[in-house]
Amino acid sequence: MKSVCAFANDLDNWGGGYIIIGVEENEGQPVYPLKGVPVNKIDAYQKSILSKCKLIRPAYMPIVEVVDYEKKKFIVLWCPGGDNRPYSAPKTMTKDNKERINYIRKMSSTIEPSDDEEKDLFNLANRIPFDDRVNHQAEMSDLNITLIQNYLKEVKSSLYEKSKAGDFVEVCSDMNIISNLPEYTKPKNVGLMFFSMEPGRFFPYTQIDVVQFPDGLGGDNIIEQTFKGPIQQQLRDALRYIRNTIITEKVVKHPDRAEADRFFNYPFAAIEEALSNAVYHRAYDEREPIEVRVEHDRMEIISFPGPDRSVTMEGLKSYRVSNRRYRNRRIGDFLKELHLTEGRNTGFKKILDALETNGSPKPEFETDEARSYFITRLFVHEGFLKEKYVAENASTPNSTPSTPNSTPIVSAHEELRGLSLREQILVLIKKNPSISKKEMMGILGVTMYALKKELAVMREEHVAEFIGFSRSGKWVVH
Repeated sequence: MKSVCAFANDLDNWGGGYIIIGVEENEGQPVYPLKGVPVNKIDAYQKSILSKCKLIRPAYMPIVEVVDYEKKKFIVLWCPGGDNRPYSAPKTMTKDNKERINYIRKMSSTIEPSDDEEKDLFNLANRIPFDDRVNHQAEMSDLNITLIQNYLKEVKSSLYEKSKAGDFVEVCSDMNIISNLPEYTKPKNVGLMFFSMEPGRFFPYTQIDVVQFPDGLGGDNIIEQTFKGPIQQQLRDALRYIRNTIITEKVVKHPDRAEADRFFNYPFAAIEEALSNAVYHRAYDEREPIEVRVEHDRMEIISFPGPDRSVTMEGLKSYRVSNRRYRNRRIGDFLKELHLTEGRNTGFKKILDALETNGSPKPEFETDEARSYFITRLFVHEGFLKEKYVAENASTPNSTPSTPNSTPIVSAHEELRGLSLREQILVLIKKNPSISKKEMMGILGVTMYALKKELAVMREEHVAEFIGFSRSGKWVVH
């Protein structure tokens, strides 16, 4: 009863939890062979569960199912986060007990909350996560049974057979994607996101935009592709498009050994994890799409808003993040079932491991103090960057990489990483006092507007200014 209450409170928005009856435990591990529940005890156990859960206030009831596994019976309680937090349960089962506790889960334990945790719990009382809210503008007909069946079949759910012959509303209720009030049956937002053919009708700009800049940000050639539909489908379609049109493998042979070096411009596993995390953590009540921007030397995945404030700036820079709360607990549950994400702060490590295996530079993660946006920035493998630089110089008359006044893109890319925009500008000026704004823009990968804005501030603060000549000019650093 206390654990059901704790899962219902779901302080960290992890999506509640499960309780399995019929498995002996030893130091947190199941004891084999599994014992199961005696058949003649199943009815009595369920009545006991019902009577104890009725003591939870406000009213809360887990979803209970008797499961056959390895020729034995088990009782599984699914306890999703409740809509009416905080929940409390009696501290003891004695008749004279009047003390009630708002139990919570911490790691693998059900505990009484501290004063600060109890305050957090009450602050969450009227803040049901957006993905778990009932959508009053939608109807049950907006949920597509084919999408639901495809999902249930893919995750090998026992509900799949039931969905083919059973009651549609009952199946949706078992999946917890509709409100549970018989007199007012409406889809929840998470159901519409995954199982509506057009979630954009209810959540405008729920889409992924992939934008390529083959000629740089200042060029006229822009390739755009937009992916819409159920969010798991648009994620898969966008990843398929990126893998087929953007990901490139390079093989470098060496005269002194038989083995060739193989690497990709971007490792697909890193992109898959970064984009899946963006779909997981974006705010679907904000009218901003997820944007994937592909330039000659980098790929940026931008989503809105930024992470929870429990994610610190220092943590982002050191790649050590412990997110206290998850914005979309139900979306995370469905994505994990589809093996599209894992959650639990594992994304950074998977991205870092994929980049290291490919020999790619380390990524950058960026947000602002207001947590209004989040950018995952992946840099192209150096082998592709050198290739592009050589090709550009080979096609330009009277230009060689060793020209004293040139600013090679490769060396600039290596030296500028991790610096602020102002520091990058000063490094470029020091290397080549005659560098133009257009050359800066191409190397830094910023818009002319952003560059001019920063230069204007630098002039006002007497940091740097441009001195013009009849046919050329140079920068003066103070």
